[in-house]
Amino acid sequence: MSFGFLILYTLYVNLGYIKFMDAGIYNVYLYDPAGTQTTVSPLVQQVPSKEVLDSVLLDDTNGVGIDASDGEPQLIFYEGTEKADRHRADYAFSLLQPSGNYSAGVVGSNTPEQKARKDITCELLFFEIAAVGFLGIAAVLFKEKGMGVIRVHAILPLSKNLFILSKLVIFLLSDLIFAILLTVLNVGLSDTASILPAVLLQTALLSLIMALTGLICALLLKDFRQFTLAYLLIAVFVSTPVFLSANTAVKLDWVRFHPFYHIYMGLKNAYFGTPAASPFYYLGAVGAIAALFAAVQFVFRREIGKEG
Repeated sequence: MSFGFLILYTLYVNLGYIKFMDAGIYNVYLYDPAGTQTTVSPLVQQVPSKEVLDSVLLDDTNGVGIDASDGEPQLIFYEGTEKADRHRADYAFSLLQPSGNYSAGVVGSNTPEQKARKDITCELLFFEIAAVGFLGIAAVLFKEKGMGVIRVHAILPLSKNLFILSKLVIFLLSDLIFAILLTVLNVGLSDTASILPAVLLQTALLSLIMALTGLICALLLKDFRQFTLAYLLIAVFVSTPVFLSANTAVKLDWVRFHPFYHIYMGLKNAYFGTPAASPFYYLGAVGAIAALFAAVQFVFRREIGKEG
């Protein structure tokens, strides 16, 4: 299942997402009948009348119009997101200013394509582990419960924690390998080399949390049908607020209290080479893993008692 999703994600990034995100720069149109703007960039397209300005903006809804007929430039454009509107306004004004007074600066070392690749790869990796991986470990455990694997472990003279650790190790290694392949295929080998250690650390934290949560759900619920409802609730709780706040104009004030938002931002920071949050973030993540592991131990021993 993971291999299939790896192929699907890679095709989506390289054949769909990158081409879709390869948008041209904003067109800027200027109506200045008196010639009041003397430092206009060659990138600005002059229009002969206000009517023509309105017409071209109707066809090019991402473009920016500048009406300088009164001597003072006024921006005209169709409203989008707040962040995009600020970018369009700053870019349009920069084309009217002398280069020494209003010059653009380079922020970061990523090209637009590199940024887009890292953004979408981070989102796909988070979704894969939080939703697909969580579903996978539960499916495996339900299958093993039906085969009597837990009943066998109940009578074996071995530590009961070995069963739990065996599942965690397998799914952790699977998620780490998936993260490496997904990043190399979509970000590129050269960029991956510098960010991989931080990406794997954040992947490991998320993988352990979701695997332990999946184990708890699979041990507590009777069958996979009951798990499906719990899976939908958890997947929606984990994914939806995070993606809305991190990637859209929808801002949720309470999202800073959402634990998975901080994990997602830790993963995103890792992809862009930004140091992660304070040590309290790691203490919280390790504490959550320890608490979930203790809960799995309790539920597993109770399940063994029933089987015995």
